[in-house]
Amino acid sequence: MGYIEVILMGIVQGLSEFLPISSSAHLVFTSNICKLFTGNEFNYNSQEVFLDIVLHFGTLVAVLIFYRREICEIIKALIIGIKNRNFSDVKAKLGLYIILGTLVTVCIAYPLHDFAEMLVFSPMAVGVLLTFTGFLLLFSEYVSKNILEKKQNIDLKTSILVAIAQGLAALPGFSRSGLTISVGLLSGLDRKTSANYSFLLSIPIILGASMLYPFIKLDMKEVVNYDFGLLFLGALVSAIVGYLCIKYFIKFVSKFSLRFFGIYCLIVGFAMSMLFYFVK
Repeated sequence: MGYIEVILMGIVQGLSEFLPISSSAHLVFTSNICKLFTGNEFNYNSQEVFLDIVLHFGTLVAVLIFYRREICEIIKALIIGIKNRNFSDVKAKLGLYIILGTLVTVCIAYPLHDFAEMLVFSPMAVGVLLTFTGFLLLFSEYVSKNILEKKQNIDLKTSILVAIAQGLAALPGFSRSGLTISVGLLSGLDRKTSANYSFLLSIPIILGASMLYPFIKLDMKEVVNYDFGLLFLGALVSAIVGYLCIKYFIKFVSKFSLRFFGIYCLIVGFAMSMLFYFVK
């Protein structure tokens, strides 16, 4: 694992975490394609697994910086709501929905954890799931186009449905942002509201995974021998690219359809599933 590969992985993570095209799928594809060209075996060592975590932490930093003011407003509203036992404020409700959504996500994602880890070693299966993401994006755009009055605030039902979608996105190939934004659209949200909620809802999950996973799954004796210069470089690249991606994707999604991303997922998912079917 060299500098070029780590920079490439950082760029891929920064773009694909927030674009509805599945960061996990693209990290699997990028890593396996690099191994294909270098002649290395199609397996993952512990440092590569840790790199994935570090790259996700980089995009967490990006979303925290981008939404720093809204996050502070939500926390402030939650504190006031707890103090006054009144959560009628829109920001306080949003904070409660994020907490509830995180709990629902964990309940869905945790049982899928072992299966999700197995899929990392099957890029063909990941490609199939990415094609499903593409179909869902196209279907949600079709349905949303026929909903005349779009909602700009999250309600309890929508928050639970979006959280279920986020839980299912634990499987590599299912785009977290793709599934959550699509479910938001199917529930009647406008694109911008759906995208913003999707990104805010990702914060506790990425934070929890980044903090807990290394201590649960990795051998700390191996971790101390990792190349932390490479890992920091990957996190920095993913954070910078991720911040820019959020900034311009929110502007894009406010004006344009997600059909382009749906078609992209269909093409890339099908191509990768076919490629790795024949390679392996």
